[in-house]
Amino acid sequence: MNYDEFGFFNQQLAAMLRDGIPLEGALKQLCAGMRSGPLRAEIERLEADLAKGTPLKDALAKRSLPEFYVKMLQLGVRSNDLPGVLTMLADHYQRANAVWTRLKGLMVYPALVIVVALGLTLLLSVTASRMQSNFMGDLGAIAHQDPNSSFLMASVWMPPLFLAAVALGAVVALSVPSFRSWLRWRLPAFREASLSQLASAIVLMLKNGTTLVEALALAEALEATTPAGRALAHWRSLAEAGKGKAAHWSSAGTPFPPLFIWLVQRSGEDIAAGFQKAAEIFRARADYRIELALYAALPISILLLGQMVLWQATPLFRAMIWMLNMFGDMGGGGGHD
Repeated sequence: MNYDEFGFFNQQLAAMLRDGIPLEGALKQLCAGMRSGPLRAEIERLEADLAKGTPLKDALAKRSLPEFYVKMLQLGVRSNDLPGVLTMLADHYQRANAVWTRLKGLMVYPALVIVVALGLTLLLSVTASRMQSNFMGDLGAIAHQDPNSSFLMASVWMPPLFLAAVALGAVVALSVPSFRSWLRWRLPAFREASLSQLASAIVLMLKNGTTLVEALALAEALEATTPAGRALAHWRSLAEAGKGKAAHWSSAGTPFPPLFIWLVQRSGEDIAAGFQKAAEIFRARADYRIELALYAALPISILLLGQMVLWQATPLFRAMIWMLNMFGDMGGGGGHD
């Protein structure tokens, strides 16, 4: 789902509800201006169910919308403040889109290196083939005596094929949801972004009347397949046992760093404020790490491409020198006769 489009949709829906437009009518109007896609299809089905008199809770249960989003809408209905919840959801998804868009931008430079490397390899291959056919002519059989000719083409194609194989392996691995969730909590910039989003989600729930146990339970469900899910389950069990204060929480053996726990604990009774502060700090840390990675990605990509060009061009130049030496030897032999 496009989080930017989803956030804008919720922003418009909140404004229309504040203006007194019924939910079904607002959804219908918004769908008319949306581009075709999965989001529009789900909203159209939701509007059709509501028009038939289906309660919002039951209509939402039939739709393929984010679980967190569905739960928050239900909380908005329960607290009689659906426009306010939609506004906070819009901010939440727009911030998430901004962070993940910048993280995806880190993939641009490696992709460019692979494309340029493949183009350069094709150019070098064509050059080597034409060089051999044009300069050697009838001496093609002699060219096979070159000790470099046997691995010339392999040397040219080896680096880009290796990079392409690594990239393909990464794409295949990232297509597995469990691996993607595991990786998200281990790579620095992704981990900080995940911490910020999780803290923001908990703040959103607590500010709309959700108890700490309910908020932790929903957060646990959202992170069920990640290391964070186990820590959230432990914190929820403590809260259910009457130890709901963050003072009983620990970062040991969890992906939550001590700073995150400390920020929540120092808030005292206002635990939502602690999560809010943690969300802000780790969002700033994620932005910093992303900026640092973006600045480093370009020179690293240039160095990698330069190293690859050197790797590919060296055997080609050696083959050219060998051919020129062969011509020199043949020319010298012909003059002697």
